[in-house]
Amino acid sequence: MKVAVIQTVSGVQWQPNLAWAQRAVAQAAEQGAELVALPEYFCVMGFKDTDKRALQETYGAGPMQDAMSDLARTHGVWLVAGTMPLRTDDPTHASNTSLVFSPQGECAARYDKIHLFAFDNGQERFDEARVLRPGTQPVAFELPSRDGHTWRVGLSVCYDLRFPELYRALRAELLLVPSAFTHTTGQAHWELLLRARAIENLAYVGAPAQGGVHENGRRTWGHSMLVEPWGAVLGQLQEGPGVVCHELDWAHLMRCRAQLPALSHKVLS
Repeated sequence: MKVAVIQTVSGVQWQPNLAWAQRAVAQAAEQGAELVALPEYFCVMGFKDTDKRALQETYGAGPMQDAMSDLARTHGVWLVAGTMPLRTDDPTHASNTSLVFSPQGECAARYDKIHLFAFDNGQERFDEARVLRPGTQPVAFELPSRDGHTWRVGLSVCYDLRFPELYRALRAELLLVPSAFTHTTGQAHWELLLRARAIENLAYVGAPAQGGVHENGRRTWGHSMLVEPWGAVLGQLQEGPGVVCHELDWAHLMRCRAQLPALSHKVLS
């Protein structure tokens, strides 16, 4: 199965961000991708955290969701729409939600980011819980591939990457991590954590990311990548917008799991 992860440097207006996403998904589809994944907040990187609330949509209805549905259907791909803010019953807090659209344009899965990022090094300060409500449930979906296999695809978002128990709970062959890692934390931990999640779960990992200096002045780490179950990086884009596309080999995945049956050796819960 060929998978593409898209890297963006999203601005503060959703229209140009959407236009870039549309071009990038088209490019990925032209390269033969069955599954295309956008990064966290592909639709907007505002001047302040509360800007997310201006774009929040009701689940199942809204221009961004309609655009993603149309995009998946037009190109006949499974589309993981990074994340977008959706309304909750608390007007002061949105959910940071990853939606999956089938090649027919139907919403096949919804995952609300469980772990909310907080960081303060005296120069940079982030606290997502001020404007976001966390999800509570791990989510995976089944993707019947043209390769004849049905892939279980596990969903996660950015800061989730630091919580390995989530990925074990997903029990997936492919783990997705749409992200907007800060340059500081990404430089220190991004690749290390992605490769660790691949190795310990004997799974492929796809990580579409924000990567560059944004209109709001924030700098994200980028380095969108695809990692195979033994921990090798299959493809990577360091900075700037673009597409990373690579074939995932089911037979290789099964060989890794047969040679090192660590998943069946799990003792502690």
